[in-house]
Amino acid sequence: MIHLKTIDELRLMKESARLVSRTLGMLAKEIKPGITTLYLDKLAHDFIKDHGAEPAFLGYGGFPYSLCISPNEQVVHGFPSNVEIKEGDVLSVDCGAVLNGFVGDHAYTFEIGEVKPETKKLLKVAKESLYKGIEQCVRGKRIGDISYAIQNHCEKEGYGVVKELVGHGVGKQMHEDPQVPNYGRQGSGKVIKDGLTIAIEPMINLGTEKVKFHSDGWTVTTLDNQPSAHFEHDVAVINGKPVLLSTFQYIYDALGIVSDEEKAFQLDF
Repeated sequence: MIHLKTIDELRLMKESARLVSRTLGMLAKEIKPGITTLYLDKLAHDFIKDHGAEPAFLGYGGFPYSLCISPNEQVVHGFPSNVEIKEGDVLSVDCGAVLNGFVGDHAYTFEIGEVKPETKKLLKVAKESLYKGIEQCVRGKRIGDISYAIQNHCEKEGYGVVKELVGHGVGKQMHEDPQVPNYGRQGSGKVIKDGLTIAIEPMINLGTEKVKFHSDGWTVTTLDNQPSAHFEHDVAVINGKPVLLSTFQYIYDALGIVSDEEKAFQLDF
């Protein structure tokens, strides 16, 4: 069942999502060669707790950390570790927080120093596909319109679109209806209505779309061990249009990036 949110609930959800955005912005200042992903996990855990919230991932289904951190060929759900980040790595950082009874769930793939041009392009196209999907999150359209927009943008560039993992509804629970695949047919799936809140999260591979699920029960890697990119926003439908609950602006401020990519999806409410 899809739980449509009231405007008051959406305001609370925005606070949750923006706390996750601020956490990622804080981490952006710390991500550099030589640090460990366990260090990042501890920073995020303490930051979330210090702001009166709880890490949404910690203990979820038995997950033992506050962040999912997935370098290079890891697609999602990677465990933080004592392995140091290296120049040229890419690092997907997926973070969740529970505040005011609602979940924020938000991810960004970081470049560590200078990465290979083909990997840089992968990240660019994957992030572009996120916004292509958000553009379709309009009252009266269907979930399949979001899915198709993401798939079409990435596959025309030759990238593999992961099919075993999907985006999802978000609210009082981290995973609510509907599922939001990154592939699909236009005009298919549930009708989009005002009050819908979903986490759209393209998971895009440089090579094959096929993935491997590891014995730890969580880690997912590309089958050919080529890099993967993962970006995620929390999106609400308000007055028929998509509105971002989360933002990459804190990351961009930390990294000195200038972008107007979110401008069309901002609304004060």
